[in-house]
Amino acid sequence: MIDFERELAWTRLQMPLLAAALERLPDLVGVRLACSMHLDIKMVPLVEGVLRAGANVFLTTCNAMTVRDPVVEHLASRGATAQAAHGMSETAMRDAWDAALDWEPTHLCEMGGDLSVLADERGNAGIVASMEATGTGVERLGRLVLRYPAFNWDDIAVKEGLHNRHMVGICTWQAFFERTRLTLHGKRVLVVGYGLVGRGLADAARAYGGAVTIAERDPARALEAQYAGYHLSEIDDALATTDVVVTATGARGLLSIDRLKRLPGGAIVLNSSHVNDEIDVASLRATGTGREMIPFVEEFTFAGKRLYLFAGGAMANLTAGNGDSLNAFEIPLTVMIGAVAHITGAGASEPPGLYRLPESAYREHLSLTPLQNGLYS
Repeated sequence: MIDFERELAWTRLQMPLLAAALERLPDLVGVRLACSMHLDIKMVPLVEGVLRAGANVFLTTCNAMTVRDPVVEHLASRGATAQAAHGMSETAMRDAWDAALDWEPTHLCEMGGDLSVLADERGNAGIVASMEATGTGVERLGRLVLRYPAFNWDDIAVKEGLHNRHMVGICTWQAFFERTRLTLHGKRVLVVGYGLVGRGLADAARAYGGAVTIAERDPARALEAQYAGYHLSEIDDALATTDVVVTATGARGLLSIDRLKRLPGGAIVLNSSHVNDEIDVASLRATGTGREMIPFVEEFTFAGKRLYLFAGGAMANLTAGNGDSLNAFEIPLTVMIGAVAHITGAGASEPPGLYRLPESAYREHLSLTPLQNGLYS
């Protein structure tokens, strides 16, 4: 068992850029920041810094399987109000989102847009501005009639290019290797979805020895995959000859039980997108044949064959692994600090609507070292 305090000390030491950015946070006294996000250890320095700047913070989660309970307990001991637990039910999550809005936040910090959707239903009372970190959340916010400015920091270059395009794919396969004790050598890998995350998954899978096929319904993305040298196939055709399939679309119920039946015996299924139900895990469990083989790997026997589910169908990189490396993820975290300062400062005066986070909100923080200066040259 890893000692949490030592792990946290190591985490802080490996993110000096974030520490410097936190020192530059403005006075946040009077800010009530409700956060719905992944609660892994990398979020601790960020939340601690916001608390030190004087803000009140409410913590809940966008994904019950990525919560680390020691993180919640630690941040609660530092003054945050928290309502989150690993594996909490959907009902408990909805109750937590309700509690977050009952807490009367002035600002929202989100991954997935759940608080914004609920706030829209309740009339958005008291919310001054918000920030959103995921493509799923940005899409949801785009369908709302917002009554305050909301800032999308998912689509900025350093977030898209570093985290979405590269790190999710790398750390997903690292978690897969560690937990299954397998590599992709000799494996036929199907990547479903060729957005930025899918591209990173495909490139890493190929680099790690997999024979990669792409299933992508968007013609432009499919053409890009073809020009990148990948074999293309319709998903229903590809499943029958796949050893490992990973989803990266954000589409709920994409791998239905009927599609899962197409897989050959021994196939492994995992998900790397924000939502936990791209794979129809409920129908799998309803077969009544599931059993844990090793931690994070479940076996199901149906349609005359065995199928293996990784990380319960939840986001693989954070559920079964540690997510992005510390040195890589401090870049998005540093941008996040700039976004917090923006929504509690100049950004709050923008008219209602959805905006991309301006470069001016975070460039100064990323120019603190020569290496980060190179991101713009």
